[in-house]
Amino acid sequence: MAVKFGVPPEGEKIRSLVDERLKQAMAEDGAKVTVDWRGEQKHLHVISMPVDMLYFNPDTHRIRAQRTLDPERNRVLEQEPWSEPAQTYLHHLLRCRPSNPSQTDPDYVVLQDELDDIGQKEPGIISPDGILVDGNTRCAALRDLGIRDIRVGVLPADTSRRDINSVELALQLRRDKRREYSYINRLIAIEDELAGGRREEDVARDFNIKKTTLQQDRWVYQLINDAIDRSQTADGSRLRLVDFEDHQEKLRELHRDYSKLAKTDPDAAEQLKESRLAMVVLNYAKTTVRLAEADFHSRYLEERLPDELRPAAQESATVAIPGLAGVAIPDATAAVKTTRALTDALLQAKAAAQAGDKLDAASVTRADALIKSARKTFDVAVKMAGANAELQKRQVAVPARLTDAADYVNQCAAEFADARAKRALDEDAFDDALLTLKASLARLAKQAGRTFSSPGDGVAWLLDATRESR
Repeated sequence: MAVKFGVPPEGEKIRSLVDERLKQAMAEDGAKVTVDWRGEQKHLHVISMPVDMLYFNPDTHRIRAQRTLDPERNRVLEQEPWSEPAQTYLHHLLRCRPSNPSQTDPDYVVLQDELDDIGQKEPGIISPDGILVDGNTRCAALRDLGIRDIRVGVLPADTSRRDINSVELALQLRRDKRREYSYINRLIAIEDELAGGRREEDVARDFNIKKTTLQQDRWVYQLINDAIDRSQTADGSRLRLVDFEDHQEKLRELHRDYSKLAKTDPDAAEQLKESRLAMVVLNYAKTTVRLAEADFHSRYLEERLPDELRPAAQESATVAIPGLAGVAIPDATAAVKTTRALTDALLQAKAAAQAGDKLDAASVTRADALIKSARKTFDVAVKMAGANAELQKRQVAVPARLTDAADYVNQCAAEFADARAKRALDEDAFDDALLTLKASLARLAKQAGRTFSSPGDGVAWLLDATRESR
């Protein structure tokens, strides 16, 4: 049986007004809006309701990650969702930029301008008791503009909390929706659907993504939550979900590279994951983060780390398997533990640096200095890794260019006979092209002659073939 949402304090009064206006809308056969309702399409009559009479939906996924930014206000929201403080908190969060709730969301400003200029285009959706199912942000914007009414469709009388969440999600995932959930709120919505007993393939279909993409996003969400747990300091400071809001592509790319490497070398995959997570914490760009391979810590970082960032010596150990007496397996290698210890230190420093007035000023200053020191050290390591990657790229490019040239020569040989048979061969042009090729090979031979003191068969042939022209 579906869980009831509970009736807001003014629920009965709202329901009475809704019923009255619904009767009038039905009599006039007025406008309707269509929603997915318990597996079917349902056409809801649209009525006008006072914006100040409606309640923001405490479960809306649009601000789920942001709710936890203020634990005390979030506690009030969970315990008394219809109270004025809770509803005021929701109103505030609906205005905010998902990745930085201290700023107003530019999309919210655009929505306000649109509502002010041309009015409300699409109706929202409410429960019969006045809970906003769709249109929470529009209602907030209308209130801020001083506009008194909002047009809404009304769900059936037996609407449950589950129904409200299902309708909100279905409306959000329509392709014509202009303002999407933020990345983290989308991850939360996926987990909520799966926690309700739904299959991954069904949820993936609803979110218009492949099942593999859904599984990738679940891995990322677990990684984020694990990083938040690891970031907790002795005084209780920790990172927040919104701190990872702008790192979607970096984390998805990390999952792809980690999964590929884990098939052949799980320890190397763990080292890659830890180094890249550290670079995400330090807010490097995606193209820079991908420079961190499995050996990034040992090859470029370890010897450059200042004392305050150098992890204590780590050793591998064994872990007993519960229920199997006398059976133990090795835990992570010393290299993995060392890389992880540095990432833990950066996660906790970032949490402390962002704690603001929740920590004493000296602790925040120390944490901020540690982050700056880490960034300086990583900058040098990144520069070295980038130079090495560019060198490897050039080393690979040289033989690849020759292979491509050989493919063109082979194609030329195949087409030569056909052109000759059709008497379509331009002998003068062919001769000129060969002279161009001869000059190109001579230049290549000149470079090869300077490079190889003991040339192999291929280089020896090139030097002999072009000796005259040199």
